[in-house]
Amino acid sequence: MTTEPRAPARLPKLELSAGASDFIDDGRLHELLAARPPEPAEVRDIVARSLAKNCLSVEETARLLTARDPEVIEEIFAAARQLKETVYGNRIVLFAPLYIGNDCVNDCLYCAFRRSNHEQIRLTLDREQLREQVAALEQEGHKRLILVFGEHPRYDAEFIHDCVRTVYEIRVGKGEIRRVNINAAPQDVDGYRRIKEAGIGTYQVFQETYSHATYAQYHPHNTRKGDYLYRLDALDRAQEAGIDDVGIGALFGLYDWRFEVLGLVAHALHLQQKYGVGPHTISFPRVQPAQGVTLPDTWLVSDDDFKRVVATLRLAVPYTGMILTARESPDLRRELLAFGVSQIDAGTRLELGGYTRREGPQHLELEQFQLGDERSLDEVMRELIIDGYLPSFCTACYRLGRTGEHFMEFAIPGFIKRFCTPNGLTTVTEYLCDYASPETREAGLRLIEQELAAMPDDSLKRELVKRIETIRTTEKRDLYF
Repeated sequence: MTTEPRAPARLPKLELSAGASDFIDDGRLHELLAARPPEPAEVRDIVARSLAKNCLSVEETARLLTARDPEVIEEIFAAARQLKETVYGNRIVLFAPLYIGNDCVNDCLYCAFRRSNHEQIRLTLDREQLREQVAALEQEGHKRLILVFGEHPRYDAEFIHDCVRTVYEIRVGKGEIRRVNINAAPQDVDGYRRIKEAGIGTYQVFQETYSHATYAQYHPHNTRKGDYLYRLDALDRAQEAGIDDVGIGALFGLYDWRFEVLGLVAHALHLQQKYGVGPHTISFPRVQPAQGVTLPDTWLVSDDDFKRVVATLRLAVPYTGMILTARESPDLRRELLAFGVSQIDAGTRLELGGYTRREGPQHLELEQFQLGDERSLDEVMRELIIDGYLPSFCTACYRLGRTGEHFMEFAIPGFIKRFCTPNGLTTVTEYLCDYASPETREAGLRLIEQELAAMPDDSLKRELVKRIETIRTTEKRDLYF
């Protein structure tokens, strides 16, 4: 029997960070978006700043968003492609989301997990079910997960901590999960500290929409998520707890996509100015159909406008990893990779327990939304390789303490050459040896040869060649720089 999770009768006092402030000025953002379109020369000046790896201001970002000339927009696209290649090279980091539980006391109108959705079957994975899901993911070749939780008192900091520790304990054959990121409810500072102790990577909290009026429309005030400032301040509290690796995001399709882009840029600048480090990642999911959800189509984002979302964010925040999820179709994902995307999920299943139920129909009543890309990890890997990308499962920076301000790769000369490409090559070699189909293995080995041939013949390359050979001929794994 499906039961409706109830909101707490009385919300506890909400703790904010020191000096918490609402830094989103709706009127100012609307004013910027109402300005006349920029001249081509103005856009080129702004683009030049970005290509020099400078973060753009909210005002500069707004000028890119108000451009209307198709030739100018194409120049923005071209600059995003160039910056992506300069900062991130050809590597694409892969991960998988793992939903732990869909109980939720919030009532967000766009989400299938909302408490009033009686079509949703409520399920929380127990420890054995969690182990089964992680084992299935490891057998596919995954090394990086993001654990996703509904917002409910049972999913407190201790519960999240225990889930993370359980995931790290699981070993199947040569498989292991080396990095666990979190997408969960905002915590107080003590809660974040407890979760940090589990050894997490990035902690994500999405504002969903930066428009105050739209936020109030979709998030009933009698829920914790109904407090705009508490959520906006969530990652400030994470920083105060010592989590310097955080991710922001907005759900595109709730309001004007241009406004949301400015909100994300304002949020990134706020974190950078206050804590000396901006977000590690920015996510920009689009609203997708979901069981028991009906939304107006007023603000749905077209594919053409979505390309502008990705390109503009790439130029505005050059140092930040950008995550494109399997909400989108394979064809669109393939096109958007060149615009600045640096991370994608693959082999994704959104239903609770879905990684051990790959055959047969999906259970929509256990999903938060519908997927656009249902391909296996191996299929996605093969396409990336054929298209000239270097798939990477690298987790070295997190485990070696290269987080916080150090993840701003553009500020570290030679970062890609010294760390990212070599670690990408060792991790893709692991995948090809341990999990790949014959077709993917053949294509991948050719890619490795091409990447090695393009590297200068120095001590780094010689050591990398030794490590790749060690992985191919022995049981040794996890050889990172």
